Amino acid sequence: MTLKHFLNLEWKQFFRSASFGKSIALNILMIFFALYFIVSFLIMGIALYPGLKKAFPEEDPFVIVNGFLFFYILVDMAMRFFLQKLPVMSVKPLLTLPVKRNKVVHYVLRKSAMSFFNILPLFAFVPFSIMLIINGYPSSSVLIWLLAIIVVTLIINFLNFLIESISSETELSFLPIIVLIGGLFALNHFNVISFSELVSQGFMAIYSNPIFVLVPVLILAITYMANFKQLKSKLFLDSSLKSKVTVVNASSMEWTRRFGDIAPFMQLDLKLIWRNKRTKSSVWMLLLGLLYGLFFYPQPTYANMPWFFAFIGIFVTGIFLINFGQFIPAWDSGYYKMLMSQNIKYEQYLKSKWTLMTMSVVILFVLSIPYVYFGWKILLAHFAAAIYNVGVNTHVILYGGSFNRKKIDLNQRAAFNYQGTGAVQWIIGIPLMLLPLAIFGITYAISSFEIGCVVLTVLGTTGIVLHDKLMTFITKKYLDSKYKMIDAFSQD
Repeated sequence: MTLKHFLNLEWKQFFRSASFGKSIALNILMIFFALYFIVSFLIMGIALYPGLKKAFPEEDPFVIVNGFLFFYILVDMAMRFFLQKLPVMSVKPLLTLPVKRNKVVHYVLRKSAMSFFNILPLFAFVPFSIMLIINGYPSSSVLIWLLAIIVVTLIINFLNFLIESISSETELSFLPIIVLIGGLFALNHFNVISFSELVSQGFMAIYSNPIFVLVPVLILAITYMANFKQLKSKLFLDSSLKSKVTVVNASSMEWTRRFGDIAPFMQLDLKLIWRNKRTKSSVWMLLLGLLYGLFFYPQPTYANMPWFFAFIGIFVTGIFLINFGQFIPAWDSGYYKMLMSQNIKYEQYLKSKWTLMTMSVVILFVLSIPYVYFGWKILLAHFAAAIYNVGVNTHVILYGGSFNRKKIDLNQRAAFNYQGTGAVQWIIGIPLMLLPLAIFGITYAISSFEIGCVVLTVLGTTGIVLHDKLMTFITKKYLDSKYKMIDAFSQD
């Protein structure tokens, strides 16, 4: 089977997929973002040389760019890990045909080379290289340097897949990339090993002597073969049929009984969160959200921007609400049909979700009280934000869930997995995060910080008072969408 046949199969699979028509809006949105980044990188590539020449007239712009390549590599690695996935085609049907596994694996790996993440940097580096040639730099040396950039980009591409394979075996799947990038940055920052200088000197050496380009080419070949061997070892028809032995930590969760008729649903949610990698990441993100304020409050710049405190408060006290709530009811998509066939009240099902999110907001607010060290205004903003999260954002995110049609596989990797993300998750962010910031900012500008907090508190309190009516309205919306969600979640 040739490359042409593989491409033909991919083309048919894409357009004949049942989800093709349903994902048009999301595809259009992704195309818009792609065009935005392409134009941004293109402008940056054209303006980089004259901009650096104007800002640093005594220095060589080419040397400056080489000095920042190490940091570019770190950022590229991080972005790829959280956003890029290996383009795996449906290979199981091919395994029953006389198609060599080598050809299939080579196709998958070569297809990854055409990733948007590999093409995007060219829109910056190619114009910059042209500007170098126009300004008198040797054409052959510049082209070799550009080739080295392309080779390093591909190295990062294949290295990312190796890191992902290691990460999938750990409980905290993002830990290896954080340790790697954080360790390299720390060693460079504290001058233990100056990686920025080493990388700069390496690219300058390639620019001066083209023979050195063979070094990154050799590294590229090694990373490619490592990926090839790893994928080939997993490419078996019965690889998914092997039983996996797991230890289940059972818990009676007796304390949930005090919540009455919603207790069974709360137990189901808590067990789902703790027993699956994807949902468990919502718990680990609590720590990141709780420490979010430390990125801003210690800095004097933000001390003079109290209108921003409300946004931080919404995020700190609502990190679980945001991460867990935005995928309701998709968390239960694997058994949603069975769940809906039971004699249960939908309002109890939704109320358990609301209670779980409300509990998380209260707990996170209590844990964030030490932020008062940076000023009483911060504590006041966090309190107002917590009330707003309970009274408004919990209802907003539950209502948004009624439009959710994306199935989630709980067995996939945990952190920053965007499976199940659709247009709903993008749109819901406006009333969830930007609306309270706008309300607080406008009130703060017109009146004062204290009045802004009062407005958020009043809105949240109003939502709490009207909770029963809001839940009745939201429940009706879910019931109207019940069979559409069953149909969407039932599709493979």
